[in-house]
Amino acid sequence: MSAAPPDGDRLGARFARLRAEDRAGLVTFVTAIDPDFETSLAIVKGLPKAGADVIELGMPFTDPMADGPAIQAAGLRALKAGGSIVRTLDLVRRVRESDAETPIVLMGYYNPIHHYGVGRFVVDARAAGADGLIIVDLPPEEDRELREPAQAAGLHLVRLATPTTDARRLPKVLAQSSGFLYYVAVAGITGTKSADAADISAAVARIRAATELPIAVGFGIRTPEQAADIGRFADAAVVGTALVATVAAHLDSNGAPRPGLVDKVLAFAADLARGLRAARATRSQAAI
Repeated sequence: MSAAPPDGDRLGARFARLRAEDRAGLVTFVTAIDPDFETSLAIVKGLPKAGADVIELGMPFTDPMADGPAIQAAGLRALKAGGSIVRTLDLVRRVRESDAETPIVLMGYYNPIHHYGVGRFVVDARAAGADGLIIVDLPPEEDRELREPAQAAGLHLVRLATPTTDARRLPKVLAQSSGFLYYVAVAGITGTKSADAADISAAVARIRAATELPIAVGFGIRTPEQAADIGRFADAAVVGTALVATVAAHLDSNGAPRPGLVDKVLAFAADLARGLRAARATRSQAAI
């Protein structure tokens, strides 16, 4: 099956579909090759059927400075199982054998990409079937050496805004950003705390006034109810730590997957998706 969609832009097509359906999307984060290649592949292949609209796939790295303990531990498990950029792209290729529609965004850090070779990486990532990149340690002032080759190869470079991104900073973040904007709802690392929905709503409204990019909100979303709260005003909710923790909770003492691990992860993703799909319906009923 072809690795590229007919119009070449899976992310654009997916967010257009979400707008047409008047619902927020579910972006699911999992670490590639956690806890092993085949289990990781089964999870990623199953996520779209469980209700994931976009898959954010973490590239294992030894020093994930933006990630909390759960995702750090997932990265270590993946590295122990042979995780690398090469294996991550192998996993994307395997997913594309049966799924040519679900957008896949690779999340990670610049060091492994630099070591791999920027030009080689963006070509290989696009050929494997990736649609975008989130590289959390490259601020706008320093991302040109990746952004320009990535966008030339057909990859979106998704930038992040935070609660500390003020009116002077926001235009620089938005300039040359593509795919969607990732709003980090809390200051700090992943999985450690949650922000108030009203504060997030106000921040999203402020950003929306400055851009037509879809806005996805992540960090601190752990339950279907929290996802639904975000889905009432954001274009997508990103859930990562809670999914990765579900993987960890179903490993044996040797780190091997227990029976049913994949089903548990996908069932949780389905609960999140149902919460999001109900969010705007609840909002519409409340307005009547």
